[in-house]
Amino acid sequence: MITSLVILATLSLQQSPPSAAPITAIRAGTLIDGTGAAPVRNAVIVIQGDRITAVGANVQVPAGATVIDLSGETVLPGFIDAHVHLASHTIGDGDWQHAGLTELPSQIALLGAAHAQQTLEAGFTTVRVVGSANFADVALRNAITAGWIQGPRIVAAGISFGIRGGHCDETNGLQPGALGHEGGVEVGVADGVEEVRNAVRYAVKYGADVIKICATGGVLSLTDSAGVQQYTEDEMRAIVETATQLDRRVAAHAHGTAGIKAAVRAGVTSIEHGSVLDAEAVALMKQKGTWLVPTLLAGFTVESLATAGRLPPPIAAKALALAPRVRNSFKMAVDAGVKIALGTDAGVMRQGTNAREFGLMVRYGGMTPMQAIVAGTTSGATLLGLERDIGAIAVGKRADIVAVTGDPL
Repeated sequence: MITSLVILATLSLQQSPPSAAPITAIRAGTLIDGTGAAPVRNAVIVIQGDRITAVGANVQVPAGATVIDLSGETVLPGFIDAHVHLASHTIGDGDWQHAGLTELPSQIALLGAAHAQQTLEAGFTTVRVVGSANFADVALRNAITAGWIQGPRIVAAGISFGIRGGHCDETNGLQPGALGHEGGVEVGVADGVEEVRNAVRYAVKYGADVIKICATGGVLSLTDSAGVQQYTEDEMRAIVETATQLDRRVAAHAHGTAGIKAAVRAGVTSIEHGSVLDAEAVALMKQKGTWLVPTLLAGFTVESLATAGRLPPPIAAKALALAPRVRNSFKMAVDAGVKIALGTDAGVMRQGTNAREFGLMVRYGGMTPMQAIVAGTTSGATLLGLERDIGAIAVGKRADIVAVTGDPL
């Protein structure tokens, strides 16, 4: 059991010239480098400035280096969660469904700052925030980068969007006129090819690093079926084309099989959830190189809340119906060799408990513990396009490092 955690995440933007940069050496009792290679005992990691210059069992500590002794711990790359929602209330936490109507956007942003620190302290040094009202995730990213607050590196989606009345529509389930107007992309609504192109451009204009769409219905929205396809393939193709022109990747929330296949054919980078896969969908994902971010912990959490009677009946029914299919679909994807990156949907479950996803990947999908660790390190970095800098403890990469007591394997 992992009982404590140390984080050594070097995230500063202004670095000293290499010749003048300080040298740090970490003594690691066990090194798991994030690539899937076998653990290395009694390794040394040498860091100059914020970059790793040497690593291995035969590396010597340079004279004059500052030494960090982790010889009693297991050292790993900083963990990566590819699917979180920091600026939101946890499901089941007070009136979580209506917080956007009763609390100021600034309050939600401050809540996000607290969640960001909890996430970092849990060992997750990088996250992809796949949708926040009022671009709160972009504000969090900027504040963390500026050094105003502590938190993980953030890849931000800004406002996620889908069809009117769909899962991404923030007014879903409210009475007409509840916000004083019907609303468009600013509340997550874009219909038709031209509107979705404009929605991508709107998100990028205000700081989105990645585009997040809702290809199908969802579990936590009141008025739609989780499995039904919402965007047409033509609409999704237009989203991908526009995002590609702006050098952005597309993450597609998708539970149902038809919507998953349409999103994959349209060229999205990742399927988020992927709850109801079939053999054709799995083969298509393999062929296209589409990533799966399974969010098993979210499924586990909503199933538990539904069983305990803590969710509205329409939501509970969807959660219970999907639960066994989520597990079966994940196992199919693992067995077929689909590319998988760890994602939790934190915000559904309590922030800072993200690491439970590793265990569920082993339990439900038959992954080895090492495969699960790779999914939350190297694979996550590759999905996010950050593999040159993070995801593994290797020469040339940033010293983005965590250490735990006990053996994660």
